[in-house]
Amino acid sequence: MAALRSWLSRGVTSFFRYRQSVPLVANFKKHCFSQLIRPWHKTVAFGFGVTLCAVPIAQKSEPHSLSNDALMRRAVSLVTDSTATFLSQTTYALIEAITEYTKAVYTLISLYRQYTSLLGKMNSQEEDEVWQVIIGARVEMTSKQQEYLKLENTWMTAVGLSEMAAEAAYHTGADQASVTARSHIQLVKSQVQEVRQLCQKAEAKLTEAQTAELLQKTQEDTDERAEPEPEAYLRED
Repeated sequence: MAALRSWLSRGVTSFFRYRQSVPLVANFKKHCFSQLIRPWHKTVAFGFGVTLCAVPIAQKSEPHSLSNDALMRRAVSLVTDSTATFLSQTTYALIEAITEYTKAVYTLISLYRQYTSLLGKMNSQEEDEVWQVIIGARVEMTSKQQEYLKLENTWMTAVGLSEMAAEAAYHTGADQASVTARSHIQLVKSQVQEVRQLCQKAEAKLTEAQTAELLQKTQEDTDERAEPEPEAYLRED
């Protein structure tokens, strides 16, 4: 019995030393200990109270306890907040990636137009040098395109999660959370759609520039192959 009391005394002393060493959680531990000491006062007498720092399950008979519906609404509100944050981050990343890809497309358009305007005015070495620059720009554009397509898949996943969270909020009665989530989804969709339209315009212009370059190149090759027909004879008066 003396050994048991000595162990209990050391346990209590260690508990209060730990509480003093961590002031930020001292109030929580004090509250936790005070809540637990009532139902388990007999256990504390035998030396186990200092180790039972657990939150007991609220009894349904208590007037201040929350119903299951209220707990579900609270939980689903947290879910909608989390999915909204994820969707916002992926939307920002996707818009930035599409913008970078669009810039790369316009860079390639400019190079194609310059190359087309110089056809027939460059020697073979100069033409090869310009064409190498175009190839480098095309590789850069393809890399940017792959990056934004990868982010687009992640963004679509984020949209799906947000839609499921909004649906769950609706079915659990968290109407405000559901409405907020759906409004946020519509907003980010419209933002991405605007950037996509600018990207599509750039791609259309790139196709036009490539077509113009091809036609000009074909015309130059045709002119080079064409030779004047020699006169069969000279007419003498």
